[in-house]
Amino acid sequence: MTITTAEENYLKAIFKIAEKEDKAVLTNSIAAAMNTAAASVTDMLKRLAEKQLIKYEKYRGVELTEDGNRLATTLIRKHRLWEVFLVEKLGFAWDEVHDLAEQLEHVQGEPLIDRLDNFLGHPRFDPHGDPIPDAQGRWTFRQQVRVSLLQPGEKGILTGVDDHATPFLQYLDQIGVALGIEIQLLDRTEYDQSVQVRISGKTEVTLSEKVAQNLLVIKG
Repeated sequence: MTITTAEENYLKAIFKIAEKEDKAVLTNSIAAAMNTAAASVTDMLKRLAEKQLIKYEKYRGVELTEDGNRLATTLIRKHRLWEVFLVEKLGFAWDEVHDLAEQLEHVQGEPLIDRLDNFLGHPRFDPHGDPIPDAQGRWTFRQQVRVSLLQPGEKGILTGVDDHATPFLQYLDQIGVALGIEIQLLDRTEYDQSVQVRISGKTEVTLSEKVAQNLLVIKG
């Protein structure tokens, strides 16, 4: 069965939405993720259903079939391994690699991605802290909490970011926030839920609620 790049992108989008919403994925959610019209989404869903990659019933949402889930997981594995390669081996910054990996993930050939995985030492997480499934589709998950949910005095090690947009990652670079640093919540402003934090036991900065919600730490 031949799968187009566009079809692969839809499968990956459905997978990611379902991961967050934990329910059948609605057409409007897919349209927002793909930045396209709902009518275009409906046409694509019919094609994916014909290929038995999704279960689709109008007005009731979409679910990936076993084959659809496997393809989506493989795409995510490729994407995140390429991100690791681009950062660790080619010296790209973490805000530069998403679009490049979007292109590379569609390169076909399981031997290539298996060799890449082996070359990189079988990494379990990408440069943004997202888990990388192994060749059997198994994931490694961590008990993470959003900085916005920490209580004053609590701290943790930054292990992931939910927002991969270039402006957000560049902002984190500017204030000295990177994976592996310690973040301690000092105070929370009741008015707008912004938080004052201490970074690496030294620098104190104020983060908006939106920024704090996108930072994931392991408490310690």
